[in-house]
Amino acid sequence: MNPTLLLIALLSLATTLPAHAHGEKKHAPAEEALAEQAAWGIAGKPAQVTRTITMAMTDAMRFSPDSLTVQEGDTVRFIVKNQGRMLHEMVIGTPDELAKHAAMMARFPNMEHDEPYMVHVDPGKTGEIVWTFNRAGRFEFACLIAGHYEAGMRGTITATPKQGDAQ
Repeated sequence: MNPTLLLIALLSLATTLPAHAHGEKKHAPAEEALAEQAAWGIAGKPAQVTRTITMAMTDAMRFSPDSLTVQEGDTVRFIVKNQGRMLHEMVIGTPDELAKHAAMMARFPNMEHDEPYMVHVDPGKTGEIVWTFNRAGRFEFACLIAGHYEAGMRGTITATPKQGDAQ
């Protein structure tokens, strides 16, 4: 193949593939992240936390609790404890976004990603997400490490409308 065409093809591929992987890089704390609006909310500021929820992750591929209710406007500090012997993560999103991401993780298990709505937690360790639910709706959280999501390692978050707001 022509070296110039090969270079163009590689550069094109590099600009279309996600620059994420599940390698040794640790996820940045929410306060270091650029706050970008998502369908399920926005990165929260630790000084504005209105509620703390402690979550456990296990090698039985489960979260505890696996169902949460928050109120629109809540800034939640999730303290995520990995009680297992293998790496787990918590990723917040819409059901569609998480399903797409899980499928990509199955194809590329060593992907590295670093977003404020996710935390990678080594065995026996604790991680944290600070997230503002500035939109009402039904969202999910999951472990997207290859095979974990498919084994049922996920849960739901219902963000109820602010008091007095009509849906």
